[in-house]
Amino acid sequence: MAHMTSQIKITQIVSQLDCLEKQKRTIKALGLGRPNYSVIKNDTPQIRGMINRVKHLVKVEEVK
Repeated sequence: MAHMTSQIKITQIVSQLDCLEKQKRTIKALGLGRPNYSVIKNDTPQIRGMINRVKHLVKVEEVK
């Protein structure tokens, strides 16, 4: 059976207005841009690193 990558749902919970430019670029790279907007991404170390950089702005949930 093929190995399934686990997926995570990333929801932006805070506006990025008062954020650093680097954090704004990270939010954009994740495919977010406004509060209450969600994307589903594969759970990779790269994505986890990006989430870690903006963890105060997003909520992360496992996708079953």
